[in-house]
Amino acid sequence: MKNHDTNILDTYNELVFTDEELKQYVSKDVFEQFKNSLKDDQKEILSLELANQIADAMKAWAISKGATHYTHWFQPMNGVSAEKHESFIEPQKNGSIIIKFSGKELIKGEADGSSFPSGGLRTTFEARGYTAWDASSHAFVRNQTLYIPTIFMSYQGHILDKKIPLHRSATALKNQTLRFVKLFDYHSNHVRINVGAEQEYFLITKEMFNQRLDLKLTGRTLFGARSPKSQELEDHYYGQIKTNVMNFMMDLDRELWRLGIPAKTRHNEVAPCQHELAPVFERVSVAIDHNQLTMEIMKKTAEKYDLVCLLHEKPFANMNGSGKHNNWSISVDGIGNMFNPGDNPETNDCFLLYITSLMAAVDNHQDLLRISVATAGNEHRLGGNEAPPAIVTMFLGDQITEILEAMADAKVYYKKEPKTTAHGVKFVANFNSDSSDRNRTSPLAFTGNKFEFRMPGSSMNLSCVNIMLNTAFADTLQQVCDELEQESKPNIKAAIKRKIIALFKEHRRILFNGNGYSLAWEKEAQQRGLLNLKTVPEALALYDKPKNFELFKRQAIYTETEVNARKIILLEEYCKTIKIESLTMLDILNRQILPAAFSYEQQLSKTCLRKNELGIDSKVELSTLENISNLIKSIHFTKNLLLTALADLRGINDWTKKAKAYRQNVFETMGDLRDYCDKLERLMPKHLWPFPTYADILFN
Repeated sequence: MKNHDTNILDTYNELVFTDEELKQYVSKDVFEQFKNSLKDDQKEILSLELANQIADAMKAWAISKGATHYTHWFQPMNGVSAEKHESFIEPQKNGSIIIKFSGKELIKGEADGSSFPSGGLRTTFEARGYTAWDASSHAFVRNQTLYIPTIFMSYQGHILDKKIPLHRSATALKNQTLRFVKLFDYHSNHVRINVGAEQEYFLITKEMFNQRLDLKLTGRTLFGARSPKSQELEDHYYGQIKTNVMNFMMDLDRELWRLGIPAKTRHNEVAPCQHELAPVFERVSVAIDHNQLTMEIMKKTAEKYDLVCLLHEKPFANMNGSGKHNNWSISVDGIGNMFNPGDNPETNDCFLLYITSLMAAVDNHQDLLRISVATAGNEHRLGGNEAPPAIVTMFLGDQITEILEAMADAKVYYKKEPKTTAHGVKFVANFNSDSSDRNRTSPLAFTGNKFEFRMPGSSMNLSCVNIMLNTAFADTLQQVCDELEQESKPNIKAAIKRKIIALFKEHRRILFNGNGYSLAWEKEAQQRGLLNLKTVPEALALYDKPKNFELFKRQAIYTETEVNARKIILLEEYCKTIKIESLTMLDILNRQILPAAFSYEQQLSKTCLRKNELGIDSKVELSTLENISNLIKSIHFTKNLLLTALADLRGINDWTKKAKAYRQNVFETMGDLRDYCDKLERLMPKHLWPFPTYADILFN
């Protein structure tokens, strides 16, 4: 055990250019200059002279780790990470080479700004885009390459990535939080927004994956009848981990730890072949960088064990899909976690005003929080009795809700004593229960000292989610501070209590502590006036509302042009995803399913004819033949409907109209086509069905 602990301590962060590593390569004066340049009150990050010294240190360290190249690593608006590798070598006139990496190369790079999604911000002939070093994140070595985290923007200065607005939103929330705590006579200079991303995923064998064209091209099964056994027995959740999966998990942890990614928890999830990894909280931008890396390393590590890691939100129908829970908290120096209610939350006005301000932010910007998770993959999952519904609400738990209700009704709150467990086993220690249960159906749930936003899909980049949370909350805090800063010192405490009550009364409709999966809740939500945006086109239609333009402008996150661009990108991605899925479905249908069905139909016909010739009753075969033939007719008819729907889309140029047409005509028809084919699968002999079934894949 001692050796194992030492190994973890020795290898953790070994591929990361941490502050401790930097100290080994530069003078104390240079190190302090660099760290001072990163402080929030500094306008310029660092001088070229200082950058040259940091670049020399970074190069020497990277080469000592086996690096031969460097890359500016960035996150364009498609949500995945991008990289272009450059070697450290520089040829000389005499034919030799030198190893070179300058501060200029560290600070700025160039990438093709027109070949990434831009939503009209760039055209094909306008190619120049810039990457710039994000010195707030540590560089690291991977695949013999020095990875330098960067932002990405166009020649004209438009944002082309997800990191710039993330940093802007974090700055906005930090600034307003510092104003907020001054209302309570706290004076601090530093706020930290923390995120922990719980990552769900599936692991299946490479053999099964390679036989499924739908999984290879779309990440999900477009066909597949329900397996006789799935997750009904609830025996997989937290169950014993299979040997090959455990080997994968142990290897994954080691790789993540080497890159300074604090992987903490691993377990089996609800569905067969489904698992989860959860890290320790980190600063928001670093947490998102690390989650992007985690997804990439999961896929690479799975290959070593002849496995494939599936990150699609719904790889298998009629089973739990995969989410990515965004655990979010805010800490202030000298105060601690702003979401920590303390031992006596009923007297903690700082906490209560902060929480009710968040209530207002969520209520006023339900649309933006829903938009932040609006993808084609996640559309299969939200509201499917396995994830939060598409209705955005908050869960505060019994204790906090009761405190606020008592304040609003001018009643006395009677604090309940902690409930002690009564297990009746003398050799098991007693413990106190939490003040509230957890609500797994809530989109945004308070879990004691943080909020868990449960709506994001497993494949998503979490930047957009946190941009919306940070920006909406910052804007509400700004309004609260603008109002309360006008109060005189003797009146401020009473004014704060009045504001808590006013915010709670005005926005209490956003609170829901019950079962978010029930139909009764959907009706109640409608009566409350809450949004229920079930589809991506419905949600994205609200992105460019005037109130959203004004919000992003006030908080200096996006221009109106940049908001419009993001809406177009999301709509275009949605349309293209469904188009790829529909074409893949047609390909599988024409080349695999229908030929197999025709073959079985022919066998049955021959059997019936032969039996009739021999005077043997063929009613069973005739009945099966009739069912197969009817299904083939229905499949053929629905296939033609799908082809017509796709053809009709060619004349639609408006992305909003096109997305609605894809959802209403193509997506719905694909569902009908799948239903017929899944019924066909249940009637076909196993040896004739052209690809592995759910039972084959999930219980291999």
